[in-house]
Amino acid sequence: MEVQALLITFREVLEALLIIGIITTYLKRMDHSKYTKYVWLGAGLAVLASIGVAILFQVVFTGFAAMGSEIYLKIGIMLVSTLLLTQMVFWMVSHSKNLKGNMEGKMNKFISTGNIVGMVIHSFLVVLREGVETVFFFAAITGGNIGAAMQGWGAITGILIAVVVSYMFFKGTMKVKLKTFFQITGAFIILISAGLLVQAISMMQDINLIGSVMYHVYDLTWLLPEHPIDYAHYLRDNGVAPLISGDVGIFLKALFGYSSMPSIEEVIAYIGYFSAILLLTTSRSSKKQQTAEKPSEAKQVNALNP
Repeated sequence: MEVQALLITFREVLEALLIIGIITTYLKRMDHSKYTKYVWLGAGLAVLASIGVAILFQVVFTGFAAMGSEIYLKIGIMLVSTLLLTQMVFWMVSHSKNLKGNMEGKMNKFISTGNIVGMVIHSFLVVLREGVETVFFFAAITGGNIGAAMQGWGAITGILIAVVVSYMFFKGTMKVKLKTFFQITGAFIILISAGLLVQAISMMQDINLIGSVMYHVYDLTWLLPEHPIDYAHYLRDNGVAPLISGDVGIFLKALFGYSSMPSIEEVIAYIGYFSAILLLTTSRSSKKQQTAEKPSEAKQVNALNP
């Protein structure tokens, strides 16, 4: 859980800090420093609102638990989180190149019209989106115990790393391109997303919400049990211990959705998810290449027909 919290918090906080940093840096460069306080006001209000959302979410989850329906809420959160995490990765990679220009354009409109309220609302919504997503993802990886994720070392470390990286970025000391940086971290987020998907399917099969054609495609308990309890049971039943500790298995399960005895539906979903990601990535790359080729073709035609 802590590693998941670190990666998620790092990504969300970094995105918020980069956008706020781009806005405030631009305002200072254009001699409009007096407006930066309104940007930070919106960001601060969004942080408070995000805490309120976390509290409300915890109250709702507790209510579902009291009704004995928390398992259904957990499944729903995991499935929605899979979609949100995937969308988040693709959005940031595709917008990181033009993020600076888009933010500066919006600030120009606010300044030219004297729309201070719009400036506050814009920074509020930017940070609130990241905060709400963080709350939702924390609920997914902890099974509803949002407070545990927020207080753990993973979330705190993620925030600290995000602050350091954003500082290095604006000071010009970070040599890695922003797009490349988000592609690397995005790869780990995609692995977490795939893990949440297969865990949701496993939970639906545990409560017989869906069936299975084959409940166990293979059994790797002898090599790497997915929980220390499975390790102890295997040792008891077979007289020999699995090769790798169940502590490693539970870590991989929490991070990537590892299962030592997956159903055929889990395997298909896992492979299908990565196939869909690959298909989306290649289709976007081909579209960008075609868009880039059109202007060059037009130039060649103009050169042949002066």
